[in-house]
Amino acid sequence: VLQWLHKAECLFTNGTEKVRLVVRFIYNREEFLMFDSNVGHFVGFTPLGEKNAKKWNSDPAIMEFMRAHVDRCRHNYEVPASITVERR
Repeated sequence: VLQWLHKAECLFTNGTEKVRLVVRFIYNREEFLMFDSNVGHFVGFTPLGEKNAKKWNSDPAIMEFMRAHVDRCRHNYEVPASITVERR
């Protein structure tokens, strides 16, 4: 059985004042590649991950997509927060 997992986490501090995006790429229960918006680029943890990190970090379209993903996190927070937080 082969497993491929792509997991994105949006982490918020003080509402949307500070937004951190962490995207993890996992193959057969081993994380081999990660994007962290605080670092600003992909980091590989295995030979395959390092190869992909080098390739993806040099692609301006992929890097722009990942940086824009932080704004999508912020938007996705603000929609339910406008309903739930203001009800307090």
